[in-house]
Amino acid sequence: MDLSDYPLELPEGDRPMVRFMNVTKRYGTLTVLDRLDLDVAEGEMVTVIGPSGSGKTTVLRMLMTLETINGGVIYVDGKPLTHMEKGGKLVPANERYLRKARSSIGMCFQHFNLFPHMTALQNCMEGPVQVLGMSKSEARARSEELLEMVGMIDKKDQHPSRLSGGQQQRVAIARALAMRPKVMLFDEVTSALDPEVIGEVTNVIRQLVAEHNLTMLMVTHQMGFARDISDRICFFYQGKIEEEGPPEQLFETPQKERTQQFLSAVKDAG
Repeated sequence: MDLSDYPLELPEGDRPMVRFMNVTKRYGTLTVLDRLDLDVAEGEMVTVIGPSGSGKTTVLRMLMTLETINGGVIYVDGKPLTHMEKGGKLVPANERYLRKARSSIGMCFQHFNLFPHMTALQNCMEGPVQVLGMSKSEARARSEELLEMVGMIDKKDQHPSRLSGGQQQRVAIARALAMRPKVMLFDEVTSALDPEVIGEVTNVIRQLVAEHNLTMLMVTHQMGFARDISDRICFFYQGKIEEEGPPEQLFETPQKERTQQFLSAVKDAG
């Protein structure tokens, strides 16, 4: 498809919070995503599973505009994320447009990426003040409220080096939420944690799902967690969605052979 075939904005009646439309991503001769179509509705929790190299994390990195795409268009809240309008046509977005578009998306990585020289509270305040132009008093109040929500208010004056991995990840979630994102992305947020603290982080995400109407997209290798928390599971294989459906359906009665093989291998490994 030529860029002229894509709408400048999605119509009101057909506007998921996230839409991948015919999106392709290549590294040299390797196609990582192959004409991907994926919608995530407002308030929906979608989990992406699949073997290594299937394109799972690439989906999140493209939503964070950390990767350019080779074909197709990504829309967030009806507006193009990866492209912008110029002269009535879509063209690849410039850095200024991307920076603004990126502010509506929050991401938590498997490595917490907190600023080491800042306290937990300062980490949460930095983005709202510097990027959103929020006053320090408003940013402080919002950050303290979020740290309270993730059970970290008593550690607000601690630097990351004084916090456990689970505590750092909970601060990272609060920091992402402080930017008031429309979409939250979670990339293997428990994989760098010790087993005994994984529950700290999964409980916070469960709470987010239960109490906040956030649109969320998560990549995880924890199948039990994915099953408990998701509205829909997408199984990726070789850059495409091989199979998708509600957790009960996908885990209990997978239709595709590749899905069956993957789930069987994960179960055996567990």
